[in-house]
Amino acid sequence: MGADLCGGAPGARGRRTRDVSTPRVSIVLPTRNGATTLPAVLGAISRQRDNFNFEVIAVDSSSSDGTADLLRGRVDRLITIAADDFDHGLTRNLGIEQARGELVVLLVQDALPAADSWLAALTAPLFADDRLAGAFARQLPRPDASPIARYYLERWIASSPVARTVAVANNAELEALDPVAQLDLCTFDNVCSCVRRSVWAQHPFRRSPIGEDIEWAREVLRAGYRLAYVPSAEVIHSHDRSARYEFVRTYVLHRRLYELFRLRTIPTLPLLARAIASSLTLHLRTQPFSGRGIALAFAWPLGQYLGALSATKGWKRNRSKMV
Repeated sequence: MGADLCGGAPGARGRRTRDVSTPRVSIVLPTRNGATTLPAVLGAISRQRDNFNFEVIAVDSSSSDGTADLLRGRVDRLITIAADDFDHGLTRNLGIEQARGELVVLLVQDALPAADSWLAALTAPLFADDRLAGAFARQLPRPDASPIARYYLERWIASSPVARTVAVANNAELEALDPVAQLDLCTFDNVCSCVRRSVWAQHPFRRSPIGEDIEWAREVLRAGYRLAYVPSAEVIHSHDRSARYEFVRTYVLHRRLYELFRLRTIPTLPLLARAIASSLTLHLRTQPFSGRGIALAFAWPLGQYLGALSATKGWKRNRSKMV
């Protein structure tokens, strides 16, 4: 993966002046045409109250909307790669390779830290427990999120108000669980996470079109480490995307979930019909007269069914780039 690197200018263009000569924490931010959301995200990062130094590293996938110009002077290091070189696992590895902190926070360009204590809250468990390999933050819906988006986000582990720490005694204990329980245990979300760099050095992210975080979580749990969910660290992050986008994303994700856990959430055509009917009822009740809601009621179940089916049949892997 070819990359161009350039240094930033600490304290320039609205960022507070701070010493980053020996950062304890590095923030890695993959970007692609993020000029709309990045100013608020960078501003929130600059306001973090903490008692340690941190640095910010951006990896930009050849944005065409001025994102790179926006980042220059507001991050400590800017790495530029070709858009076609983006990969969820390898691109994050590239940023972490340039990181100097003992902890590395991974954040997406539209996840807005909700408080000035976000960074301290997310990193505190890892500073306190050296057996923790990583932690991930709570996600809150955007103020303009649709009722459907809010409904599904509320049911995601990364929106729960309840903290948790997970571990397994050995690989046999993990493999003895059913696929749904394995996925629950290995849930980890790089929308906003923190990984211990020394653990990452032994267990880097794998090449992946999606789900690199869940695969990494499974690997480090097998290696004897622990993972934490930290709801006191909150970011504002939700999406209202097209039904076509959600179908492709769900297809690719559920192919990966079958490859990792042999998970099929909708294994048969009768169950697919039942899932579509149930989704239609729910979406019409949640957001009446929404054409997008009706389309999503088909897109999500179809993506789950066909994605897992494609893995069982050995169909050609879909390498769609999910950002």
